[in-house]
Amino acid sequence: MTTSLFFKNALLPAGWAQSVRLDIAAGAIQSVTPDATPDGAEAHAIALPGMPNLHSHTFQRAMAGLAEYRGSGADNFWSWREQMYRFALRMSPDDIEAVAAQAFCEMLESGFTSVAEFHYLHHDPEGKPYANIAETASRIAAAAAATGIDLLLLPVFYAHGNFGGLPPTAGQRRFINTLDQFFALHDKCKALAATGAAPHSLRAVTPDELAALVPLAKNRPFHLHISEQTQEVADCLAWSGIRPIEWLLSHAPVDENWCLIHATHANHAEIAGIKTTGAVAGLCPITEANLGDGIFPTKNFAGAFGIGTDSNILIDAAAELRQLEYAQRLHHRQRNVLATGDTPATATNIWQHALAGGAQALGLSALGMTSGLTPGAPANLVTLDTKTLGPAAENPETALNIAIFAARNRAIDTVWVNGFKKVVNGRHIQATAINARFTATLKNLL
Repeated sequence: MTTSLFFKNALLPAGWAQSVRLDIAAGAIQSVTPDATPDGAEAHAIALPGMPNLHSHTFQRAMAGLAEYRGSGADNFWSWREQMYRFALRMSPDDIEAVAAQAFCEMLESGFTSVAEFHYLHHDPEGKPYANIAETASRIAAAAAATGIDLLLLPVFYAHGNFGGLPPTAGQRRFINTLDQFFALHDKCKALAATGAAPHSLRAVTPDELAALVPLAKNRPFHLHISEQTQEVADCLAWSGIRPIEWLLSHAPVDENWCLIHATHANHAEIAGIKTTGAVAGLCPITEANLGDGIFPTKNFAGAFGIGTDSNILIDAAAELRQLEYAQRLHHRQRNVLATGDTPATATNIWQHALAGGAQALGLSALGMTSGLTPGAPANLVTLDTKTLGPAAENPETALNIAIFAARNRAIDTVWVNGFKKVVNGRHIQATAINARFTATLKNLL
């Protein structure tokens, strides 16, 4: 069965085009025809390719807003992490599934159509494996199926508390696996969803363990946290004599299948090194601001980057892109920092770049697939509500600028994933039931 859609304006790989007709079959875009006529196709005003979310920990959606209290000392990433650990120890598999479904629902409503779930909450609250070692991973997959989001499942290997193989803390007990356990978990995950792999960080794996995991990066996504905090850089220097990204680029076969999450504290040589490898910089601007991580040098980075929602404190693709640009404006004391001479409309430029980097991080490139509104790509797309954006939205570049930087309300109207409509009038088609289950779960957790 073929579905036909018509858009007054659509963002194609080469830029904005008018009167665009898309024909969709078997979940993929079959043809893209600019300067077309509707000929009975379902008509909308402005279409964008759906945004990939390259980094998420869905369970953390349950604690959004609960850590915004100052402690007795200076609050930072490390004090927040202890609160997160305590919250994670409360959650059952049912809780994990309900919270993940709410997070995925909100992602779709905000324009994310696919997600890489960096999943490390593996075991029971005492740290013992469930009878099915992939029990909690199966709940993530079930939540993705219920909401319809495209899922890349990234089971996380986590074994240590800091550089040099230090023992894990009690708060980390639900995350910890041996290599043998992890490979068994990874095999189970492959039956659940598209699957990559993720060593948690250089803090959580030894060099030998990382080397044992590297074969999983062959033609598959391979993600890890790196250089998020200045204390992490200092600890790596104390352990190895060099900085985290410098160590990784010197000791691992980093390539285009790798995604370096945060990479916040990357110096000039390190960002040049990331570019040379072809790896993606996985940026999570809202979380990095919320946790006081710092600012990735996006203006000076010539490589691939994408965006993720990480701690899911606020799930909104437009807000992530706005924070990405505004952080650069504050740092450089300039405006429209991430626009270019070729693409002077800032929102268009950052949407296109984040789309390409996110698609690479989720493995489309490794599989020889394409992304965006182009033949052969998954039919993952969103439309903008031009009534929300006002009369200036007649110009599609201006419409997207308003949607990212100036809309008082979220501007997403309709969302398709693999050709199926999942969001209508800005609301997920199963939102009422998903939200009711999430609300009951959160009340119980609190």
